[in-house]
Amino acid sequence: MAMGGASAHGTWSSRFGFLMAAIGSSVGLGNFWRFPYTAGENGGAAFVLIYLVCVVLIAFPILMAELSVGRHARRSAVGSTRKMAFDAGASEMWSITGWVGMAGGVMILCFYSVVAGWVAAYVFKMLSGGMVGMEPSVVSDAFGQLVGDTRTVILWHTAFMIVTVGIVCFGVIKGIERTVSILMPLFFLMLVGMVIYAGLTADMGAAIEYLFAPDFSKITAQTFLEALGQAFFSIGVGSAIMITYGSYLSRDDNLPQSAVIIAGADTMVAIIAGLAIFPFVFAFGLSPDAGPGLFFQTLPSAFAQMPGGQWVGGAFFFLALIAALTSSISLLQVIVAFGEEHTDFGRVGSALFFGAIIYMFGIAAAFSGEFFDILDKVSGTILLPLGGFLIALFTGWVVSKALMQKELPDAGAKFFAYWRFSIRWLAPVAVGLIIVTGLASTFGFDLPFLN
Repeated sequence: MAMGGASAHGTWSSRFGFLMAAIGSSVGLGNFWRFPYTAGENGGAAFVLIYLVCVVLIAFPILMAELSVGRHARRSAVGSTRKMAFDAGASEMWSITGWVGMAGGVMILCFYSVVAGWVAAYVFKMLSGGMVGMEPSVVSDAFGQLVGDTRTVILWHTAFMIVTVGIVCFGVIKGIERTVSILMPLFFLMLVGMVIYAGLTADMGAAIEYLFAPDFSKITAQTFLEALGQAFFSIGVGSAIMITYGSYLSRDDNLPQSAVIIAGADTMVAIIAGLAIFPFVFAFGLSPDAGPGLFFQTLPSAFAQMPGGQWVGGAFFFLALIAALTSSISLLQVIVAFGEEHTDFGRVGSALFFGAIIYMFGIAAAFSGEFFDILDKVSGTILLPLGGFLIALFTGWVVSKALMQKELPDAGAKFFAYWRFSIRWLAPVAVGLIIVTGLASTFGFDLPFLN
């Protein structure tokens, strides 16, 4: 059966709009939540250095592959991988790549919206001044009380999903592009402002030393795997977002250059977030390796003790909320694009239908910590890494070199050679390690090379 016919997709109205959308999808809570505590737990600067290498050699090549598949077919993630396989003379069963990525993204949004609701709640907790002067133990307990207050959590989850669905309903240009073109510049300005404030009022020297003075004695096999996993998840590959966003690109866009900007901006935000967070951690004698609690317990304790902390804390959590929103609309857009292409719902109907399903699963996650953890582990341990693994195999081994060169006309010979070597050899092995170690951790297997 032929796969011809024009795509129903339009294109981004500007390159700036596309870049803001793509960067916004990459810059999520992981930059504020996961990166700082992962760096803290794995030796600070040594981790950051390995992380940068992993971005260049693993995450960036997969990002380029996903964008190229989307632009080639200009369909949903499932439709794009199917058409690329058809044009490559391969089995259309390779559309499983799009299915896996889309399933992983949907599953993430089911619990991500709950976490975003926590963030929204903390914006108001901070701005209200209710935490000012509280002892660290009281501030720490406040987070447990919030998570245990199911009614409040669902209220914020509901508000966040309404905003997310509403933006996607307006379409790629009038909804997503217009929103991110306002929010992302505001995000960058506020982030830089937070760093300047931290430099003037907190211990920036200790933070710089912690992030940029490598201590290689702290490097273990686990450090490499944590850095690899952080690079993979931070850039946002494996979830079919970049295939979907790439499908709205014009043929005139310099894809390698855009990929460099997206990966570079995401990495920059992760590091700058560290410069905004760690000065307060060190200034107030807090632990930089506090784990996930760094975000909702350790930092609020610092904000509660500093002059004007309610405003600084409010601004910090508002920044995180912007990052959460720009990521959530991209996750929803993946399945909405599929709905537009494969159902009669249309854009608004697809956004409302799939948004409602995701919303209901989010309520289940809010009520059940066990269900929340299942969503997190299945998406993060299995589906997203598997999506990245499949896209690497697909573009590196299934799609011909000639077809990929045609999709990357702006890549010079050396750049293309680097990309092809990475996507064929480095990326599958590295992402395979993420899958193996993730499964081992989930099911309690002991891996000798981590000991």
